[in-house]
Amino acid sequence: MAFDGVTIANIVSELKKELLGGRLYKIAQPEEDELLLTIRHPSGQKRLLISADASLPLIYLTASNKPSPQTAPNFCMLLRKHLQNGRITDISQPGLERIIRFDIEHLDDMGDLRRKILVAEIMGKHSNIIFCNDDGLIIDSIKHVSAAVSSVREVLPGKPYFIARTQDKLDPLSTDYAHFRAVLASRPQPVFKALYGSFTGISPILAQELCQEAGTDGERPTAALTESDYERLYLSFSEMTAAVREERFTPNIAYTNGSPVEYCALPLTIYGYGGSDCTVTYESISALLEHYYAEKNTLTRIRQKSADLRRIVQTALERNIKKYDLQQRQMKDTEKRETWRVYGELLNAYGYGAQPGAESLEAENFYTGEPVRIPLDPTLSATENAKKYFEKYNKLKRTHEALSELTKEVKEEIDHLESVSAALDIALYEEDLAQIKEELTESGYIRRKSGSRKQKITSKPYHYISSDGFHMYVGKNNYQNDELTFKFASGNDWWFHAKQMPGSHVIVKLGDAQELPDRTFEEAARLAAYYSRGRGQNKVEIDYVQKKHVKKPGGAKPGFVVYYTNFSMAIDSDISAIRPAAE
Repeated sequence: MAFDGVTIANIVSELKKELLGGRLYKIAQPEEDELLLTIRHPSGQKRLLISADASLPLIYLTASNKPSPQTAPNFCMLLRKHLQNGRITDISQPGLERIIRFDIEHLDDMGDLRRKILVAEIMGKHSNIIFCNDDGLIIDSIKHVSAAVSSVREVLPGKPYFIARTQDKLDPLSTDYAHFRAVLASRPQPVFKALYGSFTGISPILAQELCQEAGTDGERPTAALTESDYERLYLSFSEMTAAVREERFTPNIAYTNGSPVEYCALPLTIYGYGGSDCTVTYESISALLEHYYAEKNTLTRIRQKSADLRRIVQTALERNIKKYDLQQRQMKDTEKRETWRVYGELLNAYGYGAQPGAESLEAENFYTGEPVRIPLDPTLSATENAKKYFEKYNKLKRTHEALSELTKEVKEEIDHLESVSAALDIALYEEDLAQIKEELTESGYIRRKSGSRKQKITSKPYHYISSDGFHMYVGKNNYQNDELTFKFASGNDWWFHAKQMPGSHVIVKLGDAQELPDRTFEEAARLAAYYSRGRGQNKVEIDYVQKKHVKKPGGAKPGFVVYYTNFSMAIDSDISAIRPAAE
C-alpha cells in the first residue's frame, strides 16, 4: 500500500489532463495539514485534495467537499492572497520522486503578472505542502521544519527550496542496462530489495511485481543471478519505465479473500486469480485512491480526534479493573466464614469436652458426619472460643455482603466502559464522538463546563438493506442502542447482539412480513459481529431474539439489557456484501 513515485506519475498525468489551464476558484484548509483546492476549468469545476498528514499523506481529485473552520488558518489566507484566481500553467514531477509541482500565474496588487510554485511532497512523516516564489525561495509551508527538527533541510519562510537527497537512489527513467546491472550486482541482498533500494519511485510491491514478470524469485540474492536473469529483469524494468513515460497507466486494486490488500498504477499479477482473489481496475487513479483511502483516512482522523475520550475511558477502565481485582481477592478471603460459623456451633455443642488449656478439640461435624479438629486459644474457655469464631464469622459475613454489592457495581461499570470503548472503535464522524462524549459527561467521567448546554446530537444509527429488502439498523453507541431497542423497534422486530462481549444492538424491522428469510438472519448476525469487539474473528457467537423478549432492568447503564430466551448462531464478521441504505 505504497504511495510510490509511479503512483505519483499517474496522478500527475491525470492532473495535467484535468487541471492545466484551470483557475483557482476556492482555497480551503479543512484540516491543519490539508488543502482542498477548487479549480474552474473549461471542462467543469474540479476539486483537488492535498493532505500532508504524517500517517496518511494523499493527493487526488475528488467530487466531495469538506467543511472548513470559520476562521481560515494563516497558510490558507496567504495562499488566497497570492493565488486566488491564479491559472495553473504546469504540473510536473521531478524524476520519479514523490513530489508534485504546480506552476501558477497570477496578477499581483499592481496588476503585473507573477508566477508562484506550490509543491506537494508526499513522503510519509516528512510530507509537506510548500509555497515558493519563482526564484525558489520558500514563502511559507503548511508545516515548518527548523534546523532543530531536521539537519538535512530547513523548511521555513525565506529559505531556498530544494529536494533533499537523503538516499543514494537513481532515476529509473534515465538508467541503461549496464548501469542497472552494475547497481543490482553491488547490493548483496534479495533482488526485490535491491530494486526498490536502488531506484526512486519503486515500492516493495512494484519491485515484487517486476520480479514476477521476469520469472525471478524476488527473495533470491542478487549474487545468484545469471546474465539471462539480469536481462529478463531489465526487460521488465524497461517496460515499466516505458509505460510511465508514455503514461500507459492501469490503476487497480488487488483483493484477497474479498479484502483489498494492495493497489498499484500498473497491472498487479502477484496475487493470483480465482475464487475471491481478483483485481479491480479503475478509470482514474483519483477514483482508486479516494475509494481505497476514504475509510482509512476517516478512521485515522477520527482516532486523532477521539484521543482524549479514549484516554479518559482507558484511565477509568484501568482504575475499575484494579479495584475489581482487589475486591475479588477480598471476596476470596471471606470464603472461610462458614468454617468459622461451624466451629462456633460445634464448640457450643461439644465444648464441655474441651480440657482447660487445650489447643484443639476433636468433634463430629453434625452437618457432614465427618470428624473435624477445631483449633482453640488455650487462654480462653470453649464458650469464649466459640464467641471469637462467631465474631470472625459475622465480620466476614458483613464484608461478603458489602463486597457482593460493590463488585456487582464495579463489574457493571467495567462492562459499561468497555461498551463505550467499543463505540469509540466504530465511530466514523465527529457527531458520533459528540454523543459518546455526552454519555461520558452524564456518567460523571467528564465535567460539564459551567453554563454550557447539552450538545445537540445529530448522529444517527447505521442503516443497511438486506438482500431480501429488509431494513437493518445498527446502534453506534449505548444511547443509540437504547433508542433502537426500546423506542424504535416494535415487539415482533428481531434483535441481534454479540454474545458476552461489547457491541452494537442490531434491529431488523419485520414490516408486514410474517417472518425473516434465513439469509436476512445471517446478514443481521454479520452486522452484529462486525460492530462488536469480535470484529475480524473467523466466528462470532450471536444471540438473536424478538425485541419483545428484551428487557431493561431498572437503573441499568445505557445499552444494558437482559433476555432469558434466545436463539444463537456462530458467524463471520464479513459485511462486504451487505448494502448500506441510500440516505
